[in-house]
Amino acid sequence: MSNNNESNKTTKFTAPGMSDESAQKTIATLDNRMVALIDLQLTLKHIHWNVVGPNFIGVHEMIDPQVDIVREMTDTIAERIATLGAVPVGTPKSIVDRRTWDEYSVGKGLVTEHLAALDKVYNGVNADHRKAIETLSELDPVSEDMITSQLADLEQFQWFIRAHLESSTGELQS
Repeated sequence: MSNNNESNKTTKFTAPGMSDESAQKTIATLDNRMVALIDLQLTLKHIHWNVVGPNFIGVHEMIDPQVDIVREMTDTIAERIATLGAVPVGTPKSIVDRRTWDEYSVGKGLVTEHLAALDKVYNGVNADHRKAIETLSELDPVSEDMITSQLADLEQFQWFIRAHLESSTGELQS
């Protein structure tokens, strides 16, 4: 095993027509989103394994397609990072080291406990995707479009979660 810091290895190019400075800022923004989505897909799988109680099967079966789509989003971001000349780093320790939020705290739990906690996770992921869109609008329209497309799916997933938490009057119960 090499002692070289793999995350510092970069190629000597970026996308044609893009400045190195714009590429580096874009890569940093995309890396943050990649870390968040890797964390999200693992959190979703954790919920899938540990949700119990009434409506268990509906939630259990709702989560796996989200895992698959979020995994595809992560791959798309990692490949964009590579396209821009950087090395996408997705090793477990590197993800934990670069994460800026707390660990998901619910272990085995009722549907309502997990979904209320997951709604908060989506609040953070989706708000940060919106911030990334703002940043990328100044830097790279290709990456901006990619993150915008992902946000549409992520917001729909949050709507699915909230549908389980919503009262008949439209208020979220947590």
